Amino acid sequence: MAEGRSDPQPGDLIEIDRPGYQHWALYVGDEYVIHLTDEGASSLWHSSSSTGATRAKVKKQLLKEVVKNDKWRVNNKYDHSHTPFRVEEIIQRAEHWIDKELTYDVLNSNCEHFVTELRYGVRVSHQV
Repeated sequence: MAEGRSDPQPGDLIEIDRPGYQHWALYVGDEYVIHLTDEGASSLWHSSSSTGATRAKVKKQLLKEVVKNDKWRVNNKYDHSHTPFRVEEIIQRAEHWIDKELTYDVLNSNCEHFVTELRYGVRVSHQV
């Protein structure tokens, strides 16, 4: 299992330590990730870490831009209970969502749910 690594491979889940919560992204190669963020989404009145957010946008950004000064790690923590898709399929599934807005709900549709659905086809988040 890749949990805890800092050398991401395409298709890996990236866990980012934010103050008070974990943000999740999917590594797609060449130092880029795809993730669900409130940046650029319409009709948001709180950050994506809040229960008040209702929309979020899928963005492709450099890992270092998303992480900033926070700690991060590769954490494919659900590989023991769910079989990942092939890397090519994970990347294709992720790229389909770039620049699209999605409903955001901290309990049922957060950034971790988004990336686990891309990797495994199952929405999972144990942080809520």
